[in-house]
Formats: sequence, structure tokens, C-alpha cells
Amino acid sequence: MSNLKNYLFTSESVSEGHPDKVSDRISDMVVDTYISRDPYSRVACETLTTTNKVVLAGEVRGPEIKKDELIEKVRGCIKDIGYDQEGFTWREATKIESHLHSQSIDIAMGVDSSGNKDEGAGDQGIMFGYACSETEELMPAPIHYSHKILRLMAEDRKSGKLKNIEPDSKSQVTFEYVEGKPSKVKSVVISSQHSTDINQSQVKDLLRPYLLKSIPENFLKDFNEDEFYVNPTGNFVIGGPDGDCGLTGRKIIVDTYGGAAPHGGGAFSGKDPTKVDRSAAYAARYIAKNVVGSKIAEKCLIQLAYAIGVSKPLSIYVDLFDDDQDKNIFVVNKIKENFNLSPRGIREMLQLNKPIYEKTAAYGHFGRTAETNGSFSWEKTDKKSIFSK
Repeated sequence: MSNLKNYLFTSESVSEGHPDKVSDRISDMVVDTYISRDPYSRVACETLTTTNKVVLAGEVRGPEIKKDELIEKVRGCIKDIGYDQEGFTWREATKIESHLHSQSIDIAMGVDSSGNKDEGAGDQGIMFGYACSETEELMPAPIHYSHKILRLMAEDRKSGKLKNIEPDSKSQVTFEYVEGKPSKVKSVVISSQHSTDINQSQVKDLLRPYLLKSIPENFLKDFNEDEFYVNPTGNFVIGGPDGDCGLTGRKIIVDTYGGAAPHGGGAFSGKDPTKVDRSAAYAARYIAKNVVGSKIAEKCLIQLAYAIGVSKPLSIYVDLFDDDQDKNIFVVNKIKENFNLSPRGIREMLQLNKPIYEKTAAYGHFGRTAETNGSFSWEKTDKKSIFSK
């Protein structure tokens, strides 16, 4: 894609009420629950959601947490998302099972530090980080605005301002790129679950303001109303886990860069920060964002590769999309000199042993605002000066 100058590019987002995102939220709640009791807990939690049923499975190592407490917290997640429907509700009608058990000693042995061996990566794998100057948040425009539409809808739905719209929604934004830069929005799709009290044209009227509120005016010049698609199937009353089974980790492109950059394949939600699937992807984004923030490049892609039980990355790859070999070598050397990319180094650098994961589960893990409690620490640009030539 990097060689093309003029093209259309599309990214999608899904709301916190999408079945897969309900599952991600519950899995990350489990991570936060364990880490809040013991910052060094190990968690790998998968969640399945379907009609009036939630199933948790996976491995944990950490404090004793009673099943009943976790089940109550699952209900709290469902209630906060806004589900109280016949086919999926936070109330007793939804049956919740937990099949979490203790972590394999073979995995623990490879990951734990002992003697003079530093803590190893929790798995093999490749992780990518990306940043670009298309938005203030240094995110690709299509995914950034797709998330924003759904986030604003959810805020108003929960406050009561947006009525008759239910939790399960999807958005999709197509941008026209000219000379490699986003020039204007070509089309927007919003599909949203709604009550039986409104028809499709009313749904469209309710959702149009969120398109206009989310995307800057300069991108909507010449926008054709015919290219605004709302619930193209014609009806969307049955939704959420009742309409479609949800699983943790099925929305990895929504979680990252909307397809504008490669993805290593590993999901984030439900994993504690010893799992490099999660922590190294955050570190790669952190470095890429600081590279672009330093203004030495308009785009930066970073790949890190790990082996289970080995602490240092096996390789660091950088692409600045400008064919400047000297600059590329400069950036790689600066990364090696200034960033400890072992699992322990990443956790300490980004302070990841905190209960900060539940809120990452919807509207993207990247392009968010770093918060004082440590949430989204990988979005800070406090290392820009390292790369300023």
C-alpha cells in the first residue's frame, strides 16, 4: 500500500455492545480483578457470550478469587454496557459459568525469572506498532473516526440522550487518499441495533448527527448523502450475544490500526502484561508514536519478534516509508540504546502491572488519551527528543 498515492481505504469499528467486544470487556475485567489484588498475577481468560449465557475459561495464577465474585462482576459489565433484553441481560436469566483454572507449570517455568535468568516472553510471536501523522492522535484517519462515531453514540445512549438505540453497533468509514494523505470521506456505514418503536428512516435521522459530530468538516466536503448507509439489511432489532455468538480476541484489526498496518495475529484482551502479544504491541506503538511525534517521519512501522522463555526480542524492524537508509539505522540504534524491550522492561517502562485493561476493550487500544492512573501509558510522547536529529 505504501507505493500507492491515490486510493480509497476503509476501516471498521464495533461498539462495546458487539458480542465479541462484550467478551473482550469481560476477559479484561478478569485481568483487572486479579492484578488489583496482586500486580504480578498471571491471567489468560477467554470469554464466550451467546443467548443468555456467558462462559469464562482459561488459566490464572494469583490470589484466590471466588467464582461468585467474578460472576457478579460479569453481571456488572453487562449492565454497564446496557444489556437488559430478553435474549441477553445482566439479570439472573443469563447463566454465567467460570472454568478458570491454574496456569500450566511448563508455561510458568519458561516465563518466570530465576537465578541469573531474566523473565522470558510468555509466548513466541511477532508484534507490530504503527503511528502516522493523519490525525492529532497519530492514528490512521479511517479507524480513528470509525471509533469516534460509536464512542459518541454510546455516551449519549448511556446518558439517555440517544433513545431507541441499543448497545450493538458497527461503523465503517472510507477515505479517499490523494498523494498518500486523507483528503475526504467517500462513504460511511453505521449499523445499529434499535428498538421496535422506530423505523429505518428514524434510525438514520438519529445517527446522522454522530457522523457530523465525529468527522471534521474539511473531510466532509462534497459528501454525498447517498453514500451514508444505515442498517443496510433493513432491520436490526435482535442483536448482541442473542443475535450472534461473541468470543474474546476476534476483533484484532478493530483493536489496532483498522488494517492500515500489519498485525502479528495475537489478541490483547484477557491477557496479563507478561504476554508479549499485548505488552510488546503496546511498546511498539509507544516507540512508533514517539518517532512520528519527533517529526523525523510522517509514518513509522515497528515489528518486534519474541521466543517463549527468551527475554530480549529476536529482531527489531523499522520502516519509515521514506527510503532513507541512514535515518532508519539511526532510529533502530536509538531504540536499542533507549528502550528495554524485555517483558519486564516493557512492563516497568509503561507501568503495566496495574488494573488498567477493562477500558481498553472497546474503541481501540491506540489513539486514546494517556491517563493519570496509568491507563494508555503507551500513548504518551515523552520520548520524542530521543529521535529528534
